[in-house]
Amino acid sequence: MYGFVLWVQEVLVPLLGTAGLFVAAFLDSSFLSLPEINDLLVVTAASARPETAWFAVTMATLGSLTGCSLLWWLGRRGGEALLVRRFGPERTERTRAAFRRFGVLSLAVPALLPPPIPFKIFVLSAGVFAFPYRRFLLTLLVARGLRYTFWGLMGIVYEDEALNLLHTIDQWTAEHTPILLAVVAAIALLALARYLRRRTRPDAGIGGVR
Repeated sequence: MYGFVLWVQEVLVPLLGTAGLFVAAFLDSSFLSLPEINDLLVVTAASARPETAWFAVTMATLGSLTGCSLLWWLGRRGGEALLVRRFGPERTERTRAAFRRFGVLSLAVPALLPPPIPFKIFVLSAGVFAFPYRRFLLTLLVARGLRYTFWGLMGIVYEDEALNLLHTIDQWTAEHTPILLAVVAAIALLALARYLRRRTRPDAGIGGVR
């Protein structure tokens, strides 16, 4: 797989230009797993040509959306049997529970966080569990767009040093994944509880008079 990553960086992207980021992001979000590749390519493209960084961010985002849409469609067609066969019954049940409890956050948070946070299982599960496609697209557009915009800005501001920052963050995430997931889950639960409390609280009258 490392050889393929090098081929993407040294052959595909130079051949296709910035549009090669679309292909790399599509492959990573659908059939293959290429950890770090999209973030790395966005940082590299942004640091090399800051004036076209927006195009690199756009291509990476659209490529990821297209690849994820394919997985969503496969999930809708293959159903839960496909999910169980690919990830096992225990992970399938945990993912179902996450969607029931956190809803859109179950998709948005993994889309924002770096590897090794699992992502594909939530994308495929969104199709299996009939997560609305428009909401699916909007969630990923915002989450992936924010992620690649961040790394584009890092590439513009810090240039080659942004690559070291990228590797440092990914390494820290790999070493602290359980703690990070627990913190994210706690924050999501607090946000959900606050939202539900606001929805169920009786409306105050005009000027606070009931």
